Amino acid sequence: MKIFIQLSIISIIFISCKNSNKSSGTEESYSSVNLEEKMQNEAFKKMKALCYSCHSPNAGMDMRIAPPMAGVKMHYLEMYENEEEFVNAIWSFLENPEEDKSLMKGAIRKFGLMPYVPYQEEDIKSIASYIYNNELEKPDWFDQHVKGRHGKMKHKNQGNTTHKKGKKHKNQQRKGPKEQGKAMAMATKRELGKNLMTAIAEKGTPGAVDFCNIKALPITAQKEKELNATIKRASDKPRNPLNTATARENEIISIFKNNLKNGDIPEAIVDKKDGKFDFYYPIVTNDMCLQCHGEIGKQVTEETYKTIKLKYPEDLAIGYGANEVRGIWHITFNKNN
Repeated sequence: MKIFIQLSIISIIFISCKNSNKSSGTEESYSSVNLEEKMQNEAFKKMKALCYSCHSPNAGMDMRIAPPMAGVKMHYLEMYENEEEFVNAIWSFLENPEEDKSLMKGAIRKFGLMPYVPYQEEDIKSIASYIYNNELEKPDWFDQHVKGRHGKMKHKNQGNTTHKKGKKHKNQQRKGPKEQGKAMAMATKRELGKNLMTAIAEKGTPGAVDFCNIKALPITAQKEKELNATIKRASDKPRNPLNTATARENEIISIFKNNLKNGDIPEAIVDKKDGKFDFYYPIVTNDMCLQCHGEIGKQVTEETYKTIKLKYPEDLAIGYGANEVRGIWHITFNKNN
């Protein structure tokens, strides 16, 4: 009987220890899951903060200044199936952007080479790892564009070079005023976007406010000189009083707002007068814009808003949500430009 009791006690102790170890393992596993989820969330936040100023998934096909992150992922996965190689390749490019190192030659032809931005290796590698392991949000036009891209590649590989006699090549056809105006707007937007991205990377969101206050107008003036046009960003809720919309500009803004409200994609509007064109095109908010133009205390931090009010005491450009018309491009150029 005594021996039986001793064996029972030993068994209970053994089982208790085993269950204790099992419970400890469960807690450790749960903790690891939480840690991994936290790291993924942090990487996603970094991607939105550092990348979406140019690579936003909310940008329309004709309003983007760089390919969406889903497009970046697609190109890098075609070359690198291994996560380590994928991550290192992205960091290698961003560490020293060069055309020869890029996997996206078409994007460089369309948007220009991405400028060097002083990102931290740790941040970029965590973002690249997140991109590799997660499904990314895609613009509405993305899948159709990719399908068309593969169709064009197939057609090209078939060697079909036949052209109808007397028909000009598409690139040789003269652009109409809408195409000309849109090209000017996007060229200016790209230049502003690249410089804004650098300012955010170096100084955070308050640095973006400083950039807009000091450098946005001089950069726009330089593009005016290059493009031989007058370029204005106008708004019914301006941050800078110099961007206050005129009566006609307010009319155009209302049209674009109604387009979005009805689920339609806004089309460029062109007025023609005295041999000149006035081109109007919407400026639509994305998640990145909301860091300076969203709701105070939500997307716009108190620190950022203090900087905004210091630089722009009469600021009205606040309280926006994503995919809203914040203003318009108004570009004036000669008919024979």
